[in-house]
Amino acid sequence: MNTNINVNETMQLIKELVSIPSPSGNTKRVIDFCEQYLANSKIEMKRNRKGGLLITVPGENDQQHRMLTAHVDTLGAMVKEIKANGRLKLSMIGGYRWNSVEGEYCEIETESGKVYTGTILMKQTSVHVYKDAGDAKRNEDNIEVRIDELTNSEEETRKLGINVGDFVSFDPRVQITKSGYIKSRHLDDKASTAILLRLIKQISEEGIKLPYTTHFLISNNEEIGYGGNSNISPETVEYLAVDMGALGDGQASDEYTVSICAKDSSGPYHLGLRKHLVNLAKQHNIDYKVDIYPYYGSDASAAIRSGHDIVHGLVGPGIEASHAFERTHETSLMNTEKLLYAYVLSPITTI
Repeated sequence: MNTNINVNETMQLIKELVSIPSPSGNTKRVIDFCEQYLANSKIEMKRNRKGGLLITVPGENDQQHRMLTAHVDTLGAMVKEIKANGRLKLSMIGGYRWNSVEGEYCEIETESGKVYTGTILMKQTSVHVYKDAGDAKRNEDNIEVRIDELTNSEEETRKLGINVGDFVSFDPRVQITKSGYIKSRHLDDKASTAILLRLIKQISEEGIKLPYTTHFLISNNEEIGYGGNSNISPETVEYLAVDMGALGDGQASDEYTVSICAKDSSGPYHLGLRKHLVNLAKQHNIDYKVDIYPYYGSDASAAIRSGHDIVHGLVGPGIEASHAFERTHETSLMNTEKLLYAYVLSPITTI
């Protein structure tokens, strides 16, 4: 299998993607980037009404379609309240824990597009002042944003143009190590987005003829539950979400293989498609792990919940410390790329 994979280029693309703020609800800039990345490819692209990017590659069989998705929206926050001391109270976007963003640098984007920097802190941070600095509950009442501007009151903060509903994004702190790791916030799911973008570009540039018309959706609302639940053509037979493998105690996934999901919180994924993916991995000597993610949902499960009559599956690189300070290895990215390349060229065997 000649996939022409250059994992260094994939990692550099991931670095670019995670460096573009894109919390769910404010993703136009990163979708623009994805569209521009594919601009010279002779492929059909359009935006859906939710702002996602839909790419279609015609195949030899136009009666049966495939769809692959990755999501480019991330965790983030909104300004919930401007406090009397000029600092900001936050409302979460997506499912994370407050302790995972404590001490993080952030950006506040106003309605006019002006951006301010700040730091997310406990109001009881100073151990020299607060006896309960270590014990105080990490929640939305105690977490606040210290803005890097001269402001000590609600009035002064409002004069900056900051208001309730402004988006707050987290510093990704992206690094690529000499040992082959990439660590950053938002590898969920910008790692898989980069993999799909590079696959689409390769198909276009090398003139690869796919066996089935294949749609690729860069979705932008997955973290809030409905990113990939629409724009699914009635001809679509198989729907594959490309997201992350979750790592931790009791999990089979790791940072070096491609994860193939058997079940998550939505229930089992399609057995026939899972078997097909496993067989492809075996056939092409791709390192993989089959796993179950107990507190997880994907664009594929959202599509099933929306009533689409499709075969659904989920694969992705193994991501350590999901929804916090994430990390994966180049070998996991490479194995995921190899599996997806083999998949889009394989026959549909699930019907």
